[in-house]
Amino acid sequence: MAREIVDLLAEVRTGTGKGAARQARRDGTVPGIIYGDGVPPQPIRMKYNYLLTKLRQGRFLQTLFNLKVEGQPDVHVVCRSVQRDVVKDLPLHVDFMRIHDDSRIELFIHVTFINHEASPGLKRGGTLTVVRSEVELEVTAGDIPDHITVDLTGKQIGDVIHIDDVVLPAGAKPTIARNFVIANVAAPAGLAAVEDEAPTA
Repeated sequence: MAREIVDLLAEVRTGTGKGAARQARRDGTVPGIIYGDGVPPQPIRMKYNYLLTKLRQGRFLQTLFNLKVEGQPDVHVVCRSVQRDVVKDLPLHVDFMRIHDDSRIELFIHVTFINHEASPGLKRGGTLTVVRSEVELEVTAGDIPDHITVDLTGKQIGDVIHIDDVVLPAGAKPTIARNFVIANVAAPAGLAAVEDEAPTA
């Protein structure tokens, strides 16, 4: 399922450099920049509370946005970085990259686990241990998946789920070549302790 393209609002920021950025923050906005696609960088600013709300909704660095800047044509962007205050962890600056719908980009995509009730291992009291709640994939910008799905049907205690076990959306591929672990079904603590104490032949 492709993710809906979300509108994001910004304003043109006049002036560049540290002085202009400080002034933007004094005005209750967060300075930023749009770059890429062979077009000169465009300084922007976003209302502080508006940006903070968007950041707290999650997956900000994984979302394709339709950036709307007054007086300019809409442009599709992804956020490449959010500079934060090291003490307060609040946004100080944002960088956006222009992209086309057919651009190939690397993003972290959320992992969703389904059919817990159909896993014999979990029914026996096993625990799903999630190693990666997000997986970095190379995807097409116009078809960014909302998530990838791991089906737990039939999973037993001791089973390990690797990236190669997951059916990825069309056109998506992992950025890491090796067959890395996403999750496993671990034995319940009591069972693990009994097995550890069992005499060996």
